[in-house]
Amino acid sequence: MDHNEPSPWKKTILAAMTSYIDAGSIVAGAAGLSLWQSYLGMDGYQMGALAALSSNAGSAAVGALIGGRICDKYGRKFVYTYDLLIYIVGMLLIVFGVNYAMLLTGYIIVGLGVGADIVASWTLIAEEAPAENRAKHCGSAQFAWALGPAVVLLISAWINQFGIIGNRIVFAHLIIVAAWVWYQRLKMPESKDWRAAKEAEEKLLAEGKVEKVSYSTILSGINLKTVLFLCGVYSVWNLCASTWGFFMPYIYEHVGNLSNSMSQLMSVGSFVISFVGTYFIFMRLGDKVSRRLLYTIIGGIYVIGWGVWVLPPEMLSMWMLVMFTVFAGVNNGSGQQAFYQLWCSELFPTKYRATAQGLTFFITRIAAAVWGFSVPIIMDSLGFRYAAMLMVAFALISWIIGTLGAPNTSGKTLKQIEIERYGHEVK
Repeated sequence: MDHNEPSPWKKTILAAMTSYIDAGSIVAGAAGLSLWQSYLGMDGYQMGALAALSSNAGSAAVGALIGGRICDKYGRKFVYTYDLLIYIVGMLLIVFGVNYAMLLTGYIIVGLGVGADIVASWTLIAEEAPAENRAKHCGSAQFAWALGPAVVLLISAWINQFGIIGNRIVFAHLIIVAAWVWYQRLKMPESKDWRAAKEAEEKLLAEGKVEKVSYSTILSGINLKTVLFLCGVYSVWNLCASTWGFFMPYIYEHVGNLSNSMSQLMSVGSFVISFVGTYFIFMRLGDKVSRRLLYTIIGGIYVIGWGVWVLPPEMLSMWMLVMFTVFAGVNNGSGQQAFYQLWCSELFPTKYRATAQGLTFFITRIAAAVWGFSVPIIMDSLGFRYAAMLMVAFALISWIIGTLGAPNTSGKTLKQIEIERYGHEVK
């Protein structure tokens, strides 16, 4: 090994930090939503568009779709060297935004950056991780995904009392983190798996023995079954999770009747539980116990947790809100997203791993965009209980699909999994 090359864990941490700034950007918007609404006089449709086109949904979907193709064609390093610069430009527009157009444009640019980066980073983590510790390495992205919001919400609970300037400062801290990560990544090498696959592909192409990858390859045969399985697990679940990430402080205030500070602290508590749960459950147990059993338990408590919000508002008591906070926190740290990230990297070959992940991530966040636009309108017209009933159904569907379809990939190398699934090495 080259002594100048970063260790596997350093590569993992630098890649995982994408999740910190992705989730941090979503929750920074959530924490300041009421402030921006007052500052700009936004109506329900403008708030819905902000949720639908932000890094929580639409723009990240497009970023992932484009980034996944570039990632497989030009390499993982090409994407994660440049996409954070795009993220920083978007963040600057938000920090200095003085009207709705600047805020919305900033959100869209940020989403494009993180969408591309997530695909490159999650793919790189899986490819560089030792087979016997892949869940532990992949779980680090989940740890960062929970840490970002926890830090953002802790800062917000204190600094939002100063009004809109406080939320601008919260977004500004994400620019500093992104700039540091971008600088550190300049020294990162390309993925060994991608280099080897690219060299083999170029040789076969020169001999006319292989065709270039297209979406028809990913949407046929065993690949189509895998896409449907992953979307059933992740895309359906994310309809709940994206609501939790973007609207939860707002829901705690307007449905749970908590103060702004208490709603921020409840949200912080849930994200703290997320990263503690990620470390002690998914990272510690994901390579050692039955993943199907782990998924079944963690997915099941999520269904129960969302059931709380189906009750009439007058029946909601503090212990129920605390139960939801704990159950949602455990699931968001060690549930469907953690398993999706792991399985998506394991179940597709190196040749089009990032493209497939980009496609499934695109589907997930486009669905979240449609749902994110609908949530405020449903809350205004029908009441939040109707939205909550749908989210219980989403959580239940995702739980059933993942429990029935969980693959047995623990401890196997990516090449072993590939040969088992396709019957040969995919050239």
